[in-house]
Amino acid sequence: MTRRTVRIAMNGVTGRMGHRQHLVRSLLALREQGGLALADGTVIWPEPVLVGRSPDRLRALAERHGLESWSCDLDAVLADDTLDIYFDAQATTARAAAVRKAIAAGKHLYVEKPTADDLATALELARLAEEAGVKNGVVQDKLFLPGLRKLRRLVEGGFFGRVLSVRGEFGYWVFEGDWQPAQRPSWNYRAEDGGGIAADMFPHWEYVLHELFGPVRTVQAQLSTHIPRRWDEAGAPYEATADDAAYAVFGLDGGIVAQINSSWAVRVHRDELVEFQVDGTEGSAVAGLRHCRIQHRSATPRPVWNPDLPVAGSFRDQWQQVPDNTDFDNGFKVQWELFLRHVVCDEPWRWDLAAGARGVQLAELGVRSSAQGRRLAVPELPR
Repeated sequence: MTRRTVRIAMNGVTGRMGHRQHLVRSLLALREQGGLALADGTVIWPEPVLVGRSPDRLRALAERHGLESWSCDLDAVLADDTLDIYFDAQATTARAAAVRKAIAAGKHLYVEKPTADDLATALELARLAEEAGVKNGVVQDKLFLPGLRKLRRLVEGGFFGRVLSVRGEFGYWVFEGDWQPAQRPSWNYRAEDGGGIAADMFPHWEYVLHELFGPVRTVQAQLSTHIPRRWDEAGAPYEATADDAAYAVFGLDGGIVAQINSSWAVRVHRDELVEFQVDGTEGSAVAGLRHCRIQHRSATPRPVWNPDLPVAGSFRDQWQQVPDNTDFDNGFKVQWELFLRHVVCDEPWRWDLAAGARGVQLAELGVRSSAQGRRLAVPELPR
């Protein structure tokens, strides 16, 4: 057995997502299973190098997980010839500058979304990476969730016939921070710090819709700041200047209409925190993070509107669960495995910075649509 060590600078792993999903449940999980085995017997061994601004937090994180390398000097880390990949999970406002440095240093790139604050910068980063010849990827984790992998299985198997519509509901109540701590960082609610649910979630919806149903061609959105006053991590009140809810209608190729609501000011009354209902001529499905239920045309009951009589039976009981038929690993880990194979073995990869720019574009157009009160076209971006 040959072990190929891949050293990865991980910037932003003291944050919630960078720590839990990318470090612990992805790269450290890969190490716990003995590395990523390839067909020729080679094992890819990820070696994280923790990067951030707080030496105390980095040192504590490294000690907790038995890691040797950490640094607050990004320039020095990128100057190390033994470093293979730069990963970025910082706040969006800090991402572009660090990614430019990594490209200049000739490092392969894997970054969280959105890739930049604005479309012009997102396109610039994609162009710079292509010109430098470095492999690059953007986290598009929703595609690798069990529920959406089952949904893809249905799409590719022709279950829906002609897809008519997609309806998505995402969100939960994020506490204001006064009487219970908020579950999300305060910068999420300040526009000047890159916050806003449209900037956060529209990139997700772009790649989900694009990959499963087709390119987004139009967007009409209504953004709102439902909770105008929140309390930060230190307990100090602040004005929420970013949108905490976004209600959008997307037009897709083939006349498909997608309606997706995203909100951090909604209490959950559904099975999972995100659900998509897809309706087609031959069948329908409801997919969440893990589960997927279907109702085929041949088994669709005949509902009759009669408000004078109570509903007999449960509508949910009329749907059938899609079986797993496989073991589903953590979605972030699955995409990390694919990216590592792309870097080491040059295996196919399509979730690059150019794809990430489409998500930034959709978020930018969603904000503009809400401000102008009209539907906007989504132009195709140059590669």
